[in-house]
Amino acid sequence: MFKHQKHTNLVKRDNDIFAPNEIAILGTNCAVISNLVSAVSKKLSQYKLAYFDASHAKDVEVNQISEYTFHHQGNLQITTTGNINKFVQRLQFAQYDYVFINGNHYQGAKQILILDEAKEASVLKRLDQLDRIQFIVKLKEETGFFDGLVDRYPNIKNCTCYTINQVDAIANHIHHLIQEKVAPIKGLVLVGGKSTRMGQDKSELNYFGKPQKQVAKELLEHHNLETYYSVQNADNDNEIADTFYNLGPFGGICSAFQKDPNAAWFVLATDVPFVTKELLKLILEKRNTSKVATAIKGKGKEFVEPLITIYEPKAYPILLQYLAQGYSCPRKMLINSDVEIVEIDDDFIRNINTPEEFEAAKKEIQKL
Repeated sequence: MFKHQKHTNLVKRDNDIFAPNEIAILGTNCAVISNLVSAVSKKLSQYKLAYFDASHAKDVEVNQISEYTFHHQGNLQITTTGNINKFVQRLQFAQYDYVFINGNHYQGAKQILILDEAKEASVLKRLDQLDRIQFIVKLKEETGFFDGLVDRYPNIKNCTCYTINQVDAIANHIHHLIQEKVAPIKGLVLVGGKSTRMGQDKSELNYFGKPQKQVAKELLEHHNLETYYSVQNADNDNEIADTFYNLGPFGGICSAFQKDPNAAWFVLATDVPFVTKELLKLILEKRNTSKVATAIKGKGKEFVEPLITIYEPKAYPILLQYLAQGYSCPRKMLINSDVEIVEIDDDFIRNINTPEEFEAAKKEIQKL
């Protein structure tokens, strides 16, 4: 007898409490925490960073506008005086590589403990929040471990320790923590388009002695990527069924993310037979995990090519936001998002859409 399940069992994004990757800093006053975050962030400018804190203002007149926002350049700082909703925060922080949390106000999934003798009593009240300490920072080199802290966590003395002025070392440690959570890449070959102009399924066309969908899959697998076909109806384990109906490639990409939202997806179309393993190697080498995607653009083209692109996990919520506005064009999302662009010669990304183009391309390939 089947157990009733109220909600669809979807694969969830591997989030911490408030963000995909976060760390709370606690053990000292808020000014020291904020200054440390600021100093470390300057050393990690290659990443998208945010700082999650509570408002320290008092006796502020209530704003008659229920919500407000502001735009500025640089990293993001979120402050709030209202109730915290982790689901809202996860949406706010979905695009960030790392979120620093003021641990005096909010608990984080991982922690940096600052040893400040003046705050010993405060730390001992927060022992339950120190279950995943990544490293220790001492305000003074001679500062020792608090007895109550050692009693609760006997192995804490084995943690890596820095002093507050070792900013380069602290930043380097955090750099490694960010890298530990970089998403693995999987391959996605887009199959099953209507191919109206071609008059037949373009994924089955034979340029190299085998169906082009197989060639595309082998190109991705050559770079050790676990690769799937994106299809309308899945019959095999190496296929992902389209669960976003009638949305073309956009639906196929979203369906892949629905299957695994914790992977980056290297998307490859089957109507670009001049793509080579060297080109894919170049895109993989240029991958920027801090961006929404890494895409190629022909030097003579105005826009990026959305179907030879690595989409990072942070692309998924953006794709869904575009869908909610009635757009199902992956190129539109890429054009209007923070994307790493790799420029290449136009010849590598020629789309073959008609029988005449197919015959000409096949002759050209045979001469290579």
